Amino acid sequence: MHSRRRLTEQRLDRVLNERIRPAVHARSVPLHVEIWDAPGEPVPVAEGLAAPYRPITVGHRWGPVWSTSWFRITARVPEAWAGERVEAVLDIGFDKTGPGFSAEGLVHRADGTVVKALNPRNAWVPVAEPAVGGEEFSYYIEAAANPVLCDDHRPTRLGDRPAWFDDLAPDPEPLYRVLRADLAVFDRQVWELVQDLDVLGGLMRALPDQEPRRWQLLTTIERALDAVDLQDIAGSAPAARALLRPALASPAAPSAHRLSAVGHAHIDTAWLWPLRETVRKVSRTVSNVTQLMDEHAEFTFVMSQAQQLAWLKEHRPEVYGRVREKVRTGQFLPVGSLWVEPDTNITGGEALARQLVHGKRFYLDEFGVETREMWLPDTFGYNAAMPQLMKLAGVRWFLTQKISWNTTNRFPHHTFWWEGVDGTRIFSHFPPVDTYNAELSGAEIAHAVANFQDKGAAESSLLPFGYGDGGGGPNREMLARAARLADLEGSAKVVIESPADFFARAQAEYPDAPVWVGELYLEFHRGTLTSQLRTKQGNRRAEHLLREAELWSATAAVHTGFAYPYEALDRLWKTVLLHQFHDILPGSSISWVHREAERTYAAVTAELRGIVDAAQRALAGDGDQTVVFNAAPYTRAGVPALGASLRTGAPGRPVVPTRHGDGFVLDNGLVRILIDRRGLVTSAHDIAAGREALAPGAAANLLQLHQDFPNEYDAWDIDEFYRNTVHDLLEAESVSAHDGGVRIVRAFGDSRVEQRVSLAEGSRRLDIDTEIDWHEKEKLLKVAFPLDVRADHSSAEIPFGHVQRPTHTNTSWDAARFEFCAHRFLHLGERGWGAAVVNDSTYGHEVTRDVRTDGGTTTTVRLSLLRAPRYPDPDADQGHHRLRYGLVVGADITDAVREGYVFNQPERAVPGSAEVAPLVTTDNPAVVVETLKLADDRSGDVVVRLYEAHGGRARAVLAAGFPLASAAVTDLLEREIEPAENADAVRRDGQQLHLTLRPFQILTLRLRPSTGG
Repeated sequence: MHSRRRLTEQRLDRVLNERIRPAVHARSVPLHVEIWDAPGEPVPVAEGLAAPYRPITVGHRWGPVWSTSWFRITARVPEAWAGERVEAVLDIGFDKTGPGFSAEGLVHRADGTVVKALNPRNAWVPVAEPAVGGEEFSYYIEAAANPVLCDDHRPTRLGDRPAWFDDLAPDPEPLYRVLRADLAVFDRQVWELVQDLDVLGGLMRALPDQEPRRWQLLTTIERALDAVDLQDIAGSAPAARALLRPALASPAAPSAHRLSAVGHAHIDTAWLWPLRETVRKVSRTVSNVTQLMDEHAEFTFVMSQAQQLAWLKEHRPEVYGRVREKVRTGQFLPVGSLWVEPDTNITGGEALARQLVHGKRFYLDEFGVETREMWLPDTFGYNAAMPQLMKLAGVRWFLTQKISWNTTNRFPHHTFWWEGVDGTRIFSHFPPVDTYNAELSGAEIAHAVANFQDKGAAESSLLPFGYGDGGGGPNREMLARAARLADLEGSAKVVIESPADFFARAQAEYPDAPVWVGELYLEFHRGTLTSQLRTKQGNRRAEHLLREAELWSATAAVHTGFAYPYEALDRLWKTVLLHQFHDILPGSSISWVHREAERTYAAVTAELRGIVDAAQRALAGDGDQTVVFNAAPYTRAGVPALGASLRTGAPGRPVVPTRHGDGFVLDNGLVRILIDRRGLVTSAHDIAAGREALAPGAAANLLQLHQDFPNEYDAWDIDEFYRNTVHDLLEAESVSAHDGGVRIVRAFGDSRVEQRVSLAEGSRRLDIDTEIDWHEKEKLLKVAFPLDVRADHSSAEIPFGHVQRPTHTNTSWDAARFEFCAHRFLHLGERGWGAAVVNDSTYGHEVTRDVRTDGGTTTTVRLSLLRAPRYPDPDADQGHHRLRYGLVVGADITDAVREGYVFNQPERAVPGSAEVAPLVTTDNPAVVVETLKLADDRSGDVVVRLYEAHGGRARAVLAAGFPLASAAVTDLLEREIEPAENADAVRRDGQQLHLTLRPFQILTLRLRPSTGG
């Protein structure tokens, strides 16, 4: 028998796409269509409904970039269609690209209530079932003319907010054209035939050639196609379906893999569209899925990111009401436990804790649901503190998919225990389907089964399905596939169920899953640690100001009765958490998003500074002396940690530079720094240790410029070949003594940099304050510190701790970490001596090592200061920047942790006369107070979050600076933890708590002040 495989497959494609699919809505009549183009930004629904519409026809061009047009469609149901299911079928320009990245629409009734959304793969609207002949109807469609920005990843100005929004002058270039507007009968038999052929055809193609089932399906499909009368699709559909029925009824093998299909719509909270458009994307998607739930009782859908539901509640309360209804029926499932799906490399530790607090609280308050999963399919790597934070928030399970994007090493597991830096383990799963926008196609099912790396030991995996980013989520075609694939020979068994059901079963069947220890490093998108510096600086500074605002407000509330600003802090935290979304904070969004973020951070900063100032003035009292406040968790210059004292002198003054040959020397008796005529640091001598920090003949604070043109994702990626070309910035326009330091000016390309290098009295930290007027394109600016240290590993700060990474490239895993994240410090050392580099807003770091001819080892630390990607924002990082970093000479890990805090938490001086005792003190520098605030329930209790910061066991005494009635250990949501879980961690003795912490343990304490005499 000769093979007919290719011929039949080609036949199936053409007949299905050109004849059978169009026959689903073959009986149709034109709709009457009218349009109103809204001026500028979107308008309220009531305004859109009442607008003056004008008639148009199919072919009409509409939609200047980012604009909104309202369509009104009306029709009368033909008498002959009585009793049928009637739908409106519309194509407002969906030929441009796939779902989520082009025109979208939200359909309203005349009273303003929502019907569903329109998307490229979901272009129908229910009108009546059963229809009444002669009945009239009208719908209103709010249509968004979002530009397609993802086709070729080339620079474009379409990501800017349009200038014409402000002057309301019309843009002359519409993006879209109305291609179809019909009232049609939905032919269910034809639609079911489409689904039968789609599933069996997909399964046939996915099966191996040697499988008999493949050839049986080929023959069955061929016979069914023979039965289809191309001139009478509707009339011949039942006969064709009858021929396919036996193939669909053949059950799966008992050993078939089980796929838990989870309805999902990953919606980037901002990316190739601004935040305001995400609000509308959420409304459209939720409208779609709740409408689908009405017709499919078996359908369940998960939604993460509490922020998106909060938007829905604020902007579309009627749609939010549908969510609440479907939560009660068990069809709509809140998951994720987070406010947004944040970047977890750059986001600070306390902010990650608040992501969990605000996310979980929203679900508890709004739906009575305690979420147990962390749902982060698309974030660009995961820090090693996450397992402990999850556990402390009551999260049991973790899901992501992004690690499948690794470019060098394949992650060895799909189901595993993830062990964090402190030893906490979380049961975790990576869906082997390798996408979070699956369509339940035959190819996807086959790939998930073949790709699953835990076969034999485990029998289940999870598959998120649905169109994301405004594409509308799952559609009825996906549900039809799931129904047919539930028990089908040759396929995995597909079961629609919740993530909780999947995880509970998966953990029960695979309790001894393998363990992965430490961070989940994504071997991709390394450039997100550096792109859009202003966004990253806004976040870093907002995080520290929030810490200060809570600290001083709580201190003032306890000591003076100051009114703690609960509402303002809640709102400001949520604003900062929103901007930690994994395409905002990483710098991978369009210009509109980042310019808006810069304005938002400026407003947040101003308001937080106002809160800090008000609390400090309440504490400082009257008087004209200077009260110095120290928010750092370490005493400095006589000012207690977390407290304030009167300043009598001026400690920490910068050393005056003196001439040294044709350069300068900075010497404070602890460290001697030599700066040559080029403005480069040629020596950093530890006087007490009698040791030079820099490698022989090398220069530090060396700015280096690289060509930076990655293969595909400009803002996201730094590809390793960037190292092949480097230009050292050696020449200086001027090097001079200036303002207590050495001032260096350099010019290169179209840019200019001015640095002030200084050393304070009593400090081992050399500070470099850098201002750059940056106008390069597709360049990467780094700064190098070549250290004379033989270090096998670096220690980089992460949230609530630090991680050690090899400095060598012994394995492909080590080599792939050529750019990694560090927060406030990076430490390198050998036994007895080390050095640290600290920063105020830099995250991308690199460490390389080389053995010199003298036998010594040069270990070079480089910080990535600026990039200049052109997509998706062609102006990324252009303009003026100020950033700071420093070299700490002769530093151990204790010094690195302290200097990281001190460098980022400046002293603040206000007039007054009062000393301010800290609310709490600790006697061990390894135990760091990260957060001090009042309890969210407004009880007046003081909440302290602290952690062990050095990586060893620690004992400490925490003393309360106020009369203490009681103390309890809580979870992140400030709920008391059962004593059995923390019996050895805390012991109270009057005003003191004796603490015992394991390495990097996080502890949250709730301290109740005494109220009576």
